[in-house]
Amino acid sequence: MSATSSPLIDPDVALQRLLAAAQPLAATQILPTAQALGRVLAHDVRSAIDVPPADNTAMDGYAVRCADVPAAGTRLRVSQRIPAGAVPQPLQPATAARIFTGGLIPVGADAVVMQEQCRADGETVIIDTVPAAGDWVRRRGLDVAAGSVVLAAGQRLRPQDLGLAASVGVAQLTVRARPRVALAFTGDELAMPGEPLRAGAIYNSNRFVIQALVQAAGCEVIDFGIVPDRLDATRDMLRQAARQADLIVSTGGMSVGEEDHVKPAVQAEGALDLWQIAMKPGKPLAFGHVRRDPGQGQAAFIGLPGNPVSSFVTFLLFVRPYLLALQGARDTAAVALPVHAAFDWPKPDRRREFLRVRLNAQGQAELFASQNSAVLTSTVWADGLVDNPPQHVIRRGDVVRYLPFCSLLQG
Repeated sequence: MSATSSPLIDPDVALQRLLAAAQPLAATQILPTAQALGRVLAHDVRSAIDVPPADNTAMDGYAVRCADVPAAGTRLRVSQRIPAGAVPQPLQPATAARIFTGGLIPVGADAVVMQEQCRADGETVIIDTVPAAGDWVRRRGLDVAAGSVVLAAGQRLRPQDLGLAASVGVAQLTVRARPRVALAFTGDELAMPGEPLRAGAIYNSNRFVIQALVQAAGCEVIDFGIVPDRLDATRDMLRQAARQADLIVSTGGMSVGEEDHVKPAVQAEGALDLWQIAMKPGKPLAFGHVRRDPGQGQAAFIGLPGNPVSSFVTFLLFVRPYLLALQGARDTAAVALPVHAAFDWPKPDRRREFLRVRLNAQGQAELFASQNSAVLTSTVWADGLVDNPPQHVIRRGDVVRYLPFCSLLQG
């Protein structure tokens, strides 16, 4: 598959192929609910109880029988006091119960009058309004009915999801195992921060970006570091990584130059299914697999471009949804929002473009000055991408498709 003989693959088609090949991991883990943040539920969570478990008050005030308050100014004796957590006695006829938010509605009461509409007078209370049945009463099961599904399998758990599980008494959650992702970074020119920068070298920013993105997607990192630009070293790394990982991700070495060894190495150790994507940045991207030892199956492989912006964007658009699919996540699609452009883009590319932008105070997308795929500062300045169709001119004020980083970086 050479650069001249292979047609460019539409990004949506490439993503569909990736997701079709992503089989959710069978292994699961049982975690305390408080430790399950960011994990993907393996099974539905059903409530064994109603929430709330009994009728209670939404306000501080007085629980009454509506029949006992025929007119404003009615005076009633206060027969009991009901704080939250107390078990009340049945409400005596022609009396009121002092009640506090969350307190259980006593048998016989059918409404609560908020304290701002009442006047306490010794052991009595004057009700200054005529209540209607159900006023300020939170009914049993208002939030959750016993037997209902409160969290569905495939949900990636957020703080509010953990709270909902706790509210129905669930102390443990069954989640999918974390995918193991082996990372490798090719290039003899790469150096690590803290090392002297020799002539011709660059610091390996991709290692930090991709590691963090893998962790943000809820996965374990197996770091193979910088791989020398040699075919034998690349093949050895692939064999070791396949034994340990569910997915191998590399950056660089995916072009067709004499020093680009990842493509032939993967073909020698397995197979390569995708090659050039009709997108900018990120044209050289590959998907395939690497064989494990006989009888041990195979590890998936995704090869990212070496340019830092290209690897960042292609990870967000391809690797992230693939990793979520491995975890059985229901929703892997990127969130897209319509916004107005605060820029002109008169010379679009023949490929689909992903432009680095950020929203201004008016909610319009402003364009970073340089869209070069080597300019990593653009990803720090930006808060999202504009997904621009091939050969599509953008004029200031046009509606564009905006992909916010806040959704893409959360997994």
